[in-house]
Amino acid sequence: MTRIGLISDTHSYLDEAVFKHFENCDEIWHAGDFGDQDLAKRLSFDKLRMKKSLRGVFGNIDSADIRNEFPEQLVFICEQVKVMMRHIGGSPPKYNPKTRNELKLHQPQLFVCGHSHILKIIYDARLQCLYMNPGAAGKQGWHKVRTIITFSIEGKNIKDCKVIELGSR
Repeated sequence: MTRIGLISDTHSYLDEAVFKHFENCDEIWHAGDFGDQDLAKRLSFDKLRMKKSLRGVFGNIDSADIRNEFPEQLVFICEQVKVMMRHIGGSPPKYNPKTRNELKLHQPQLFVCGHSHILKIIYDARLQCLYMNPGAAGKQGWHKVRTIITFSIEGKNIKDCKVIELGSR
């Protein structure tokens, strides 16, 4: 079983509570708009300074240092689940054209994105794919509440999904 902490749209702000919520996670996934490289480095370590596995994609506000470290899109296998992650994707059923093509090409079971600052978890039956957007964990944007998600992948099963509110923006 792999426990995942999912975060997006931090915009250079990282609430210390994130470390508590992600302390039992095996991997941390960031769906773009880190804001700066220091934030990415901080996310890679828990309070005990133990290295965590960090996967991420760059977002539209990220500078060259983040873009050099993280790709625009990731496609990978976690346990037995194919995952596709990109920052800007739209949402079911209205994906943007590039994302729609990539989803058809890769056929993931889990699609993760950010950008909208709208927390949404929905199963897209047409693509047989679970869509996850953790909302925004940072203080910039129009969202009212900062959110993150934790969940687990065990074999082919995505389970134990928990939405965590970090407080108001």
